[in-house]
Amino acid sequence: MKHLFAPWREEYSKSIERTKLAGTPEEECVFCAIFKEHNDAQNFILRRFPSMVIMLNRYPYNAGHIMILPTHHVASLSSLGKESRLELMELTNASIEIIKTELACDGVNVGLNLGKAAGAGIPSHLHMHILPRYFGDTNFLPTLADTKQISFDLNKIYARLKPAFDTINI
Repeated sequence: MKHLFAPWREEYSKSIERTKLAGTPEEECVFCAIFKEHNDAQNFILRRFPSMVIMLNRYPYNAGHIMILPTHHVASLSSLGKESRLELMELTNASIEIIKTELACDGVNVGLNLGKAAGAGIPSHLHMHILPRYFGDTNFLPTLADTKQISFDLNKIYARLKPAFDTINI
């Protein structure tokens, strides 16, 4: 089995179809649209900063998988100013510590997928992934069926992490 039926993803999948292209303009970017809504709890935005936003990944690999994104539409680190790059790294550092403390994970993956060939699902808007990892967090489904089961509630993870992200001071 290569597919696990997930009808709740249909609306999201349709909304990002154009965003999957590297040259997608800001007005068609799913992240830019979310940032304009200012409905942070519904969109799982943990915190806004001068040039970055921290949010839960709506389709995570593990509970607590977050992303840090520029508030403006850029696809590369070199397109960010020095202050924005510094903010990104400071927020990455703070986020790692929060994830480790609040979720008691055994490790953390951190990274950027720059370009479609590098695995970026939405290459037109830069985003740093911070992914908590646990011993034994994989099972037979990914190994045998190339399928990942998600068995947690994003609303509960958001409620658990939000107070800690509110304390970040950079």
